[in-house]
Amino acid sequence: MTRATRFGVITIVVGIAVLGLKYLAYRLTGSIALYSDALESIINVATAVITVVALSVSAMPADANHPYGHNKAEYLSAVLESTLIVFAALTILREAYQGFMNPRPLDAPVLGMAINLGATLINGAWGTLLMRYGRRWHSPALVADGRHLWTDVVSSIGVVIGVALVALTGWTRLDSIIAGLVALHILWSGWQLMRDSVGGLMDEALPREIVDGVRQIIRDHGTGALQAHTLRSRRSGPRVFIEFNLVVPGAMSVGAAHAICDRLEAAIHGYIEGSSIVIHIEPEQQAVASPEVRIS
Repeated sequence: MTRATRFGVITIVVGIAVLGLKYLAYRLTGSIALYSDALESIINVATAVITVVALSVSAMPADANHPYGHNKAEYLSAVLESTLIVFAALTILREAYQGFMNPRPLDAPVLGMAINLGATLINGAWGTLLMRYGRRWHSPALVADGRHLWTDVVSSIGVVIGVALVALTGWTRLDSIIAGLVALHILWSGWQLMRDSVGGLMDEALPREIVDGVRQIIRDHGTGALQAHTLRSRRSGPRVFIEFNLVVPGAMSVGAAHAICDRLEAAIHGYIEGSSIVIHIEPEQQAVASPEVRIS
């Protein structure tokens, strides 16, 4: 079991504990907003299970049918998570509408808010850890899970504010209004997560500043070559793939050209940990008029 998968298993345990606390808060108060918050926690548990499965698949080594590995399973997990987030938001909107049309007074709001806030603190702390280590390990599934938990934190804070205002003002419909506004925020977060995940599935290029850094490395460490062109990059989970054509003098020996490639690969590996690099050597007759990198 990888370290990322272990984090995913702990997320399931945390999600079940938070779900229990939030459902208890709903049962004590009868608040439609707290009920909606508990509904979202069910989605948290489901997505945590999906994440563990995706991380287990992505950790499998490359094989004959998947020579580039199984890393994109994490992006599929993130897309599914974003879909579930959108579903949770729509469910909350439905419950908010029903609560608005049929308002009811709250029971034990202070105790319910205290329990809900305790669950929110747990979610916030764990979500922060997931995003921190997900970015460090280049795990989109962990980052997605962390973002989802923080979406839950934001919605929970909104729910508690709504319950507090209902208790202070006696305006029971405000409970459902706050829940509806929070659902719209969740809907937007789900869309952002889906957009980022689809970018990974579509082999979106690395950020411009990273690609510019690779170009500078080629200039600094490609001495002996003439130019580089057709630079392409993509990320697949924790792995980064970089390819480019390197033009060398026609009279250069294979050994000398290979030595330049080794030097460039070592420098790029130092710049981007876990990168996989493919360099295609071309004679100077293949030089282009406007190369991406001019070395000499």
